[in-house]
Amino acid sequence: QVQLVESGGGFVQAGGSLRLSCSASGSTLSFIAMGWYRQAPGKEREWVADIDRQGRTTYSDSVKGRFTVSRDNAENTVYLYLQMNTLKREDTAVYYCNVVTPGDYENYWGQGTQVTVFA
Repeated sequence: QVQLVESGGGFVQAGGSLRLSCSASGSTLSFIAMGWYRQAPGKEREWVADIDRQGRTTYSDSVKGRFTVSRDNAENTVYLYLQMNTLKREDTAVYYCNVVTPGDYENYWGQGTQVTVFA
């Protein structure tokens, strides 16, 4: 089992920045990939960015150049971050942390953190 806890959401004016954090703990911390998804009101959940074991990152076109995903390993915990710059109103959504475990390719999700961008 893996537990994910997100933090860092909030209200921000368009053009501003926020940094989301996700702490991962549990029986395994060797994830195939870690990433962020988001879901805006009335829309499907969409992929935002991810980072693999080697630290390689990929981004959706809508956030490329504005968001940066990173990870940091600590004893018994892995941290995932999403630095969001030049935020736009269309970035408003609930953001979810996601990890995939090796072997069974199980997906784990955090509880989500709300990001609201106002004009």
